[in-house]
Amino acid sequence: MSSSATGDETVIEILGPVNLFILAAVLNNDICLQSARTLTLARILMIPANLIRELLVEDHDFMKAVVFELASAYRRTVKELKNQKLRSGTERLANWLLREERSQGGEGRLTIPYEKRILAAYLGMTAENLSRGFSALAAHGVNIKGLQIDIVDIGKLTDYARPSPLIDDGEPQLPQT
Repeated sequence: MSSSATGDETVIEILGPVNLFILAAVLNNDICLQSARTLTLARILMIPANLIRELLVEDHDFMKAVVFELASAYRRTVKELKNQKLRSGTERLANWLLREERSQGGEGRLTIPYEKRILAAYLGMTAENLSRGFSALAAHGVNIKGLQIDIVDIGKLTDYARPSPLIDDGEPQLPQT
C-alpha cells in the first residue's frame, strides 16, 4: 500500500497473501487515500462496495470479521506511527530485520523479499539512509551482501534494537467460531 503527495511516494504497508485493502474507503463510500501495487505475481479479487455494505447489515459473522479487520488495521497503523516517531531509521531497520528473520525461519539468515528502495520507503528512509543503516548495523552483528543478510550476533542486534511488544508484536488472528 502506498501513498503519494506532490509526486513523492511512500510505502505505508506491505501486505502478504490473502489480505484486504481499502476497506475503510469502501465502508465510508469515500475516496481511497492510498493505492496498491503487487510486488510479485498476484491474483486480486474485487468485490463490489455495495455488496460489502449489504453483507454488513445481513450477515453477523461477516460484520464481526470486518470489525476485527478494521481494528487490526488500526492497531498496525498505531504501531507503525510509534515506530516512526520513537525510533531512528537504523533502529527501525534493526527491528525490521529481527521480525523478518523470525518470519523466515529464525536461523540468523534472511533475504530481503523486495527491492531495497521499497524497504527504504516502508521504513521511512531514503535509499542512501538505508545503506548507511546497514553499514551501522555491521557493528551489531549484521552482514549484508545484496539482498542476503546474515545476523551473526542476534543478541547484539536485539540489544541495539530494543524491540517492544507494544510496537513489534503481531496482531492476533480472527478467532474461528
